Amino acid sequence: MKSQKVTEWNRKKSRNTLAHVCYLGYNCGNERVDFMKIENYRKRIVDEKIEKYLKLFGAICIEGPKYCGKTWSGRYHAKSESLLYTKTGETSNQVELAKISPEIILNGEKPKLIDEWQEAPNLWDEIRYEVDRTGLKGQYILTGSSTPKRDGISHSGAGRFGKIQIRTMSLYESGDSTGEVSLKDICDGKPISKLTGDVHLKKLAYFIIRGGFPGNLGLTSEDASIVVKEYIDLIVQDDLYRLDGVNRDKHKVKLLLKSLARNESTTATNATLRKDIKEVDFADIDIDTVTSYLNAFDKLFLLDNDEPFATNIRSSIRVKQAEKRHFADPSIASALLNLTEEKLINDLETFGFLFEAMVERDLKIYADSFNAKCYHYQDYLNREIDSVIELENGDWCAFEIKLGVNAIDNAAKNLIAIRDSIQKEGGHTPKVLGVICGMTNAAYVRPDGVYVIPITALKN
Repeated sequence: MKSQKVTEWNRKKSRNTLAHVCYLGYNCGNERVDFMKIENYRKRIVDEKIEKYLKLFGAICIEGPKYCGKTWSGRYHAKSESLLYTKTGETSNQVELAKISPEIILNGEKPKLIDEWQEAPNLWDEIRYEVDRTGLKGQYILTGSSTPKRDGISHSGAGRFGKIQIRTMSLYESGDSTGEVSLKDICDGKPISKLTGDVHLKKLAYFIIRGGFPGNLGLTSEDASIVVKEYIDLIVQDDLYRLDGVNRDKHKVKLLLKSLARNESTTATNATLRKDIKEVDFADIDIDTVTSYLNAFDKLFLLDNDEPFATNIRSSIRVKQAEKRHFADPSIASALLNLTEEKLINDLETFGFLFEAMVERDLKIYADSFNAKCYHYQDYLNREIDSVIELENGDWCAFEIKLGVNAIDNAAKNLIAIRDSIQKEGGHTPKVLGVICGMTNAAYVRPDGVYVIPITALKN
């Protein structure tokens, strides 16, 4: 696999490029570095979209949180590369080269990967110019773990760049879902009826604590939690400053992160977060600081909130416009709350919120593969739908997310009641109703038409 690409890699004589080739596990003279080989790459659902966008655009930009696999996905599709950012607190000499002589960085066999391109934002306009000059597709793959400042970027790149968001791994991608049930098939209304196997509560707790960061696959929950805690510390100590050069109060940053963890999968407002910090951590932070820090977290792709759904209902029911709060991965909230499998099992309320976060991460990954969008629903009659998937044709599907099978009946009744109310109001009703469950051992359609779907059997 990719053997031709191995021989075609751009081997410049510079020390850095040689190190990059060695990093991939190739023989480099007398040097051999036994890191993960590109042929061992675990395929991602987003790979198909990357291939498609390389045929449609001159350059693509893959964005997402650190450690989610952007670089390896880019490498899988690239034939040469330049790394602009290496170790924490250090900058590769290629950053200065990119700023002074960008044509050297852009030279190489195409598609060329430029990793952490935001370290030299001037490359954006240089690449746009090169795409315009040649008219060729699939020339560059940019990866970035933060949104760059607009300084030095004169053009949006519309029509030249395709943007792709990559998340941490879904259960199907990590091999923890059998993939016996397709979300797209369900959204198309196709029937399902199959046994999918028993699921243990402790296993679900493990999936949450380990999370979907590719580097954590195979780790115990204890070891994975240590890695994620270090990940959070590096963001607080280093990445936030590197983002824009602003010195933030690290203590208050940590307090806000912990408050976000306590309010995971809720629609808590900024004011609620501030109040939570004051009441739980006995500290104070002003609302402008909360807003500023949240914006910084967004720019680091640390957050992945669900937007409210309303546009396609078209009824007189007033719908709330609050976002549902999520970290980029449930393991982040778990680490901030210092959770273990035992603690989660003994606190089913927290378990439920974090299980919801994990499921909604997976739904976003699966839905994106068929160009659908994920939202949440909450109206002023205090009715909620955990997850809404809007299809390209305007149809939408409503899903409740429940940890245990004992909650399926009430969840189904809730979905039916909301559907009937929207219909009575003359609105556009959901095409499909479903309950995504953690502990069920079967995928089927109930007599009332509501789907029951095990998360450990779901794929895109």
